[in-house]
Amino acid sequence: MDALERFRREKDDFFRSHPDSPLTADQRRSFAGLRYFPPNPAFDLTLDLQPYEPATEVEIQTTTGEVRIYERFGRIAFSVDGRSVGLTVYRSEDEFFLPFADALAGSETYGAGRYLEPESLADGRLHVDFNRAYNPYCAYNARWSCPITPAENRLPVAVRAGEMTFEHD
Repeated sequence: MDALERFRREKDDFFRSHPDSPLTADQRRSFAGLRYFPPNPAFDLTLDLQPYEPATEVEIQTTTGEVRIYERFGRIAFSVDGRSVGLTVYRSEDEFFLPFADALAGSETYGAGRYLEPESLADGRLHVDFNRAYNPYCAYNARWSCPITPAENRLPVAVRAGEMTFEHD
């Protein structure tokens, strides 16, 4: 079993049985696993990070009306089906945060967007694996407060990698 498959299986186990699962008790009773796009190596990227000079503090509203503070840190650029696109990378403390929504948002992917935590590499680049893109907890249960994807991170292209919309009876 490869690392991505193991990651997905462990996440399903966590959602199904862990007390901190975002699913309600009713959802867990019928939970058959999350839905994912098939692994796509074209979306497992190592990218240059173009830092914003200076990085600025921004407030990002959450689904419950709260505000979270992030540092608008830098920008990554890549292409999807031959189309150049870019996303802003945020930072909170020492961790990168990449909220994004793609052209499938609201149909095949969660309407408010998905999240990633890019990995900082020793050479200054970022490892961004969209196959690990995940839905925020508010996609499963409205009691969670999740940052809303900023307009600058809404892509006009389809990112067919990572987690798909959650379907529950």
